[in-house]
Amino acid sequence: MNISDVISNVHVYGLEDALRGSRYPMATDLSNVSSDIDPMRIKLAQCGLGEGHDNFLNGVLVQFDLTFTNKAWVEAERYHFLDFISSQSTMHRITKFDLDKAYISYVDPRMIEIMKEKVNEYNQLLSEDKTNPVLKEKYLEILYSNPAGFRLTAKMTTNYRQLKTIYKQRRNHRLPEWQAFCDWVLTLPHAELITTDAQK
Repeated sequence: MNISDVISNVHVYGLEDALRGSRYPMATDLSNVSSDIDPMRIKLAQCGLGEGHDNFLNGVLVQFDLTFTNKAWVEAERYHFLDFISSQSTMHRITKFDLDKAYISYVDPRMIEIMKEKVNEYNQLLSEDKTNPVLKEKYLEILYSNPAGFRLTAKMTTNYRQLKTIYKQRRNHRLPEWQAFCDWVLTLPHAELITTDAQK
């Protein structure tokens, strides 16, 4: 899986300001504080998770579109500072997606065919009679039958400090989406502030 299958529309904000802020504890004259990355900035950024010396990384904001399967989204939701701005919705649009394109390659084609049959049946009933009481049940069948390999895209916002946690916990994860996500982290500006795996 490629990075472009998972991440797009990336914007990074506040890197220079966060680097300047990291010098405040030792500064007496803030007019002389720089945003240079020196060995001390690297040392602060790469402290252990939860130690707090990397707090300035909270000020480096990252916004992006993230395309994950239902399986990966469930795991992503554990990260408190990986915030959803907005996302596609199966609840509202499951019967409108192009199902041949919506599933990851690991979904059994037979399951996709079952989903297409269910969606077609629902859409046919809807076109005949929008007040049909069976529609609600048919829609719920579609929602609950949808395989975990269904992809949805969300606009996300987070920061370098949270990406540091995610990277450390997901670098060797067996889901290909997490591997692509971690590969993407290495492409961010000054990724060496996030992980020692980054090329300087």
